[in-house]
Amino acid sequence: MEQARQRGENATPDLSVVLPVYNEAESIADTLQELATVLRDTDYRWEALAINDGSTDDTLVILKSLVATMPELQILSLIPNAGQSAAFDTGFREAAGRVIVTMDADGQNDPADIPRLLSELGSHDCCFGYRAEREDGFGKRIGSVIGNAVRNGILGESIRDTGCSLKAFPAAFVQRLTLWKGLHRFLGSLLAMQGASIVQIPVNHRARQKGVSKYTNLGRLKETVWDLMTVRWMKRRCPRFRVERQ
Repeated sequence: MEQARQRGENATPDLSVVLPVYNEAESIADTLQELATVLRDTDYRWEALAINDGSTDDTLVILKSLVATMPELQILSLIPNAGQSAAFDTGFREAAGRVIVTMDADGQNDPADIPRLLSELGSHDCCFGYRAEREDGFGKRIGSVIGNAVRNGILGESIRDTGCSLKAFPAAFVQRLTLWKGLHRFLGSLLAMQGASIVQIPVNHRARQKGVSKYTNLGRLKETVWDLMTVRWMKRRCPRFRVERQ
């Protein structure tokens, strides 16, 4: 994929934050401004990659208006809407940082948790957040509990919250992946198949203040069942070996 921008050596970021964005005109400005407030108080050179996934509202207009005051912001648009997996995949491939953080654009993830995620990378390859106290309705909470239990039972894993987008990991682990539609939900499995160690920490979760959710339990279930079986097959067929230089 052709790079969307040219970077000087001194401007190369350490950290890339990837945010899929779909019809979040009401919340995206607040989310990015809060992210900037947090990261500008760290020692990281960073960029924020807003992947505009075929939005049909004013999301793109608002993103473009933010560039003047947020030079760290990069905007990539998918035409037409291609889904979260495609958005994450695009962000991973375009990221310049050696470390990638993922988060949602709807304001429910708390950027203040990002430094805690990054602090765990010294002793682990990847750090996944889990929403210890979810601010969603009962239906979504119980659906998530059941979904995670079924997924972990079938795959033999212990990922506590696959729906939490707050994650941090080295770019090298994901830039060689292809995220087929729906496989962003199994990022932990895909990283583990590469031998990555994953630590999980509790993160803050906030009620949605603006905009509307794009997902339902039933909608996710319809898309996830076949993906789950596919990932189970991949895990069983994944070769496990090490290479020794002689």
